[in-house]
Amino acid sequence: MVYIVGWGHTKFGRLSDQSLEQLIVEAGREALADAGIPAAEVDGMWLGHFNAGMVDDGFASSLMMSIDPDLRFKPAVRVENACATGSAAIHAARQAILAGECKVALVVGAEMMTHLPGPEVTQALGRAAYQRTEAGISFPGVFAEFAKAYFAEYGDQSMALAQIAAKNHGNSVNNPLAQLQKPLDLEFCATESDRNPMIAAPLKKTDCSLVSDGAAAVVLVAEDLLGDVQKAVKIRSVAHVNDLLPMAGRDLVGFEGPSRAMALAYERAGITVNDMDVAEVHDCFTIAELLIYEAMGLAPRGQGASLLRDGVVQAGGRLPVNLSGGLKAKGHPIGATGVSMHTMVARQVTGQADGMQHPDANMGLVFNMGGAAVAAHVSILEVAKT
Repeated sequence: MVYIVGWGHTKFGRLSDQSLEQLIVEAGREALADAGIPAAEVDGMWLGHFNAGMVDDGFASSLMMSIDPDLRFKPAVRVENACATGSAAIHAARQAILAGECKVALVVGAEMMTHLPGPEVTQALGRAAYQRTEAGISFPGVFAEFAKAYFAEYGDQSMALAQIAAKNHGNSVNNPLAQLQKPLDLEFCATESDRNPMIAAPLKKTDCSLVSDGAAAVVLVAEDLLGDVQKAVKIRSVAHVNDLLPMAGRDLVGFEGPSRAMALAYERAGITVNDMDVAEVHDCFTIAELLIYEAMGLAPRGQGASLLRDGVVQAGGRLPVNLSGGLKAKGHPIGATGVSMHTMVARQVTGQADGMQHPDANMGLVFNMGGAAVAAHVSILEVAKT
């Protein structure tokens, strides 16, 4: 088994006074200090960084050496898998530990986005779509197609999407690291207005995640090092599924890749969704979170909205989703997102989530997605030591 034994997390938001390197250093130093592990004991480093031309530091992996002089000459690599980049980096580091190639791994996810004009961010993110047929379609436009397909099959679900937005904004108030610690009421989220315009019908501004800067980091160790750490979170299982890149010909409503990844992660962990206490999932758009409920097995196909009405996924519910505020309100610095999700669930299951804490949380799910439900990374995390 592999364990998360320390974590770090910068504030998410518009961080124009910092560089990519500074964010990497801040998160990485915090994670090492939190783990109580000297940099000299790190065997390898993995950087989750989407880039796609958004910053000049295209060869960014060795920026991690600025975290501590003792990291010089240690192996470092950049990992990328669209918006699932952060989880891809964690999964790669975990594999290296399981293979016996290292005992201690430092993983940092980082992204700078807000310095660019909106159209340039849209263009960069669009590189994660199938360029032969989907080039020029924004990701709000891409996920609007998921929403249209779902609405065509199950009726207008605009109110459910508004409930997801209001839920996640409400949760963000308790997360001091969130980009937008601001509650938005259901009426505002449900109503098209000058302040909440339609972006790509039926998705309004409140249905879309934020453009963000930020970084998060974790320290992973092999099982035989557990005696040397103060706290530990077991990575009980992981699953990674990639689907076809073109959207054409795929069952958009079925969310096939995420559904397969969830089922595989449960099978490998020997559990079901009913064993989960908390979840951090990839709400890049509200329709994505609704589809993720069904991919998780929380509700049958077409009935995800019932979980919102019944309070299941709300704070204090049976399985609260995105207590951090999610991508919707916490923020979505692409390369950092998956690492951030792991830190948030690790904090929950060790009882260190402060105002976000769900009572008696012992096991949690991370779901990080890249592209139009193309890359699906799932991690099941369980408390091992507090």
